[in-house]
Amino acid sequence: MARMVQCVKLKREAEGLDYPPYPGDLGVRIWQSISKDAWAQWMDTQTRLVNENRLNLADARARKYLAQQMESFLFEDADVEAQGYVPPPA
Repeated sequence: MARMVQCVKLKREAEGLDYPPYPGDLGVRIWQSISKDAWAQWMDTQTRLVNENRLNLADARARKYLAQQMESFLFEDADVEAQGYVPPPA
């Protein structure tokens, strides 16, 4: 049976992640209170942030920026999106 969590991002009970997806205390916090669906949404947003902003993940500043955006997106319900990103037509 799947592990269920009360997802703070989606504000409903949903299937939880199988393991902490990020190192340290933040990873445990994500594992405890973020669903697979919300994490998938973050992964899509993160990909756009990296691509649109041409982030170099070898740069510590870029990784710190992404971690801050991740916390805002997952826990503060902030509207995090790459500047200039235009979604494809439906």
